[in-house]
Amino acid sequence: MKRYLVGGAVRDRLLGLPPGERDWVVVGATADDMLRAGYKPVGKDFPVFLHPDTGEEHALARTERKSGHGYRGFTVDASASVTLEDDLRRRDLTINAIAEDEHGRLIDPYGGRADLEARLLRHVSPAFAEDPVRILRVARFHARLAPLGFRVAPETLALMREMVTSGEVDHLVPERIWKEMSRALMLERPSTFFATLRECGALARILPEVDALFGVPQRADYHPEVDTGVHTLMCVDAAARAAAPLAVRYAALVHDLGKALTPRNEWPAHKLHDVRGVDLVARVSARLRVPSACRDLALVHTREHLNVHRVQTLKAATLHDLLERLGGFRQPDRFEAVLMACETDARGRLGFEQCAYPQTDYLRAALRVAAAVTAHEIVAAGHRGAVVGEMLRRRRIDALKRWRDAQQAQA
Repeated sequence: MKRYLVGGAVRDRLLGLPPGERDWVVVGATADDMLRAGYKPVGKDFPVFLHPDTGEEHALARTERKSGHGYRGFTVDASASVTLEDDLRRRDLTINAIAEDEHGRLIDPYGGRADLEARLLRHVSPAFAEDPVRILRVARFHARLAPLGFRVAPETLALMREMVTSGEVDHLVPERIWKEMSRALMLERPSTFFATLRECGALARILPEVDALFGVPQRADYHPEVDTGVHTLMCVDAAARAAAPLAVRYAALVHDLGKALTPRNEWPAHKLHDVRGVDLVARVSARLRVPSACRDLALVHTREHLNVHRVQTLKAATLHDLLERLGGFRQPDRFEAVLMACETDARGRLGFEQCAYPQTDYLRAALRVAAAVTAHEIVAAGHRGAVVGEMLRRRRIDALKRWRDAQQAQA
């Protein structure tokens, strides 16, 4: 029975990156051997155990034989006769197929170290094509390592295209798509994930609503990058630069889906794209089973981002109702998240990456003015029921009007 450190821990150490979780593969052992040694079983699809002291994952060396479609369509052999080389051969990329023994010696049968030096993402074997999740993983690794100069090997990209053409990618389940996509969105350069999927044709099958944005023009005076798909990827990168949470990054990805529905005779203008986009965002979120916090923020951002952009032109009553829809009075976290998402939209444009966005301070100031008016005096005067809400709204609008008038007078 021997154990080897494998995967990301070895790869990242060789790249000089901060260490993450340590995963181990065990050779020459059975599940009974692991249990007798005090390991705790946790694997559902194949034998994985937690070390009794460190809690680190230890998986029995295994091979996988294709027996169906999708990432679950495999027959697993985790017997004691499976070698380390057998286990490494089933892995996706050569840079993830390097092992290290307990003495620090590297075992690298598939050229992973050479590919690390060449900054190359290359598949280990033709078996790569048997699991469609690997398309998503390559795109995510590309997004993570692109800042270090990594690129996808031409032969691997060609194999990914074949997997799309053959329909293997269509067997991806929503949970795995969202898992890989959400992890990619949290990287330094998430745009690379979507660009890689588009290059191999997978984006059109996984996120056709986003893929449809490429080639759709916008007004060059507002969007010097012109292409809506390019703008979308610039927005997710802008969200990453702002260290935005996942919900904001997802909202940045889907906020302009409605532009793909604009009639061609109206290009490059996109009137009502905010309204058209709401249903698309809802459908994408349902299909991928996006968490409710991400979905709800994306819906609000899609519906309201144009109103936020032009907020300084709104009349007091319209401004009040916008503050309410954004969650200003009851959901302060939601309110701030929408403002951040709108900033990423403004800065996801060529030449505007660092532009000022005074709308956020304007809305915060307006919220302070409106929220300072409370229902206390109205209730103290004996009013009850719906009348309280109506009077509170009128008084807050009056306060906003006086504030706006004072601001305009100063200007």
